[in-house]
Amino acid sequence: MSEISLDEWLSGRDFTFWSNGYHKIDPAQFFDLWAEGKAVLLDVRTPEEQRFLALPFAMAIPLHELPQRWQEIPRDVLVATFCSGGDRSNVAFTYLRSKGFDNVRIFKGTYAELTAELMPGKLRKYLEKRQSA
Repeated sequence: MSEISLDEWLSGRDFTFWSNGYHKIDPAQFFDLWAEGKAVLLDVRTPEEQRFLALPFAMAIPLHELPQRWQEIPRDVLVATFCSGGDRSNVAFTYLRSKGFDNVRIFKGTYAELTAELMPGKLRKYLEKRQSA
């Protein structure tokens, strides 16, 4: 998909689009894809937030840097946008969709849901799967 204006993109997003939930991804679904090398977590939190809680498996591009750095984001895997509360990940999702990213979703959850998937047993499963991918 090529770049389109935000007006054009929003005009095509009716009740069907927003009600089917396809624009979001559950943490477990994300980590299954990540383990297969088919997804990347785009962390759009600020550098200050990233210093307090680093996510070494994520691609860190603060939301305010996204207009200058969006070309760094891979297009050949699913991109899940993440922030601590959800607002910035929604903005990043919309921005990337307007830039022609078809395979982008909003990470459905905050720190609690993210860290639940990083408990030792689950993390071991994901890491073993990633090593064999």
